[in-house]
Amino acid sequence: MARQAGQRSVRGSRTGRPIMALLDLLGKRWSLRILWELRGAPLTSRALRSACDEASPTVLQARLTELREAGFVELGDAGGYSLTPLGRELCETFMPLHRFAERWRK
Repeated sequence: MARQAGQRSVRGSRTGRPIMALLDLLGKRWSLRILWELRGAPLTSRALRSACDEASPTVLQARLTELREAGFVELGDAGGYSLTPLGRELCETFMPLHRFAERWRK
């Protein structure tokens, strides 16, 4: 089967299907944590790093760049990072899983 236009290869997939690309991005270290920390309010790089347990600035910036390119995060005029509407939709998608995890952990 030929790849469709706009698809790129991702780890663990020869097809580059959208679900595989999304899981590849979200599976990278700190990606989910960044999205989770931004779900409430915009954060500066420094505040985001602090919220992410002092993640390496290099890795944090790499993930922010990838999340911005994917359309989930944006950099505001005041310098803070926030979720885009698509990023908020993604976080809302994870809320049932979050509630399940909370019940499971008990």
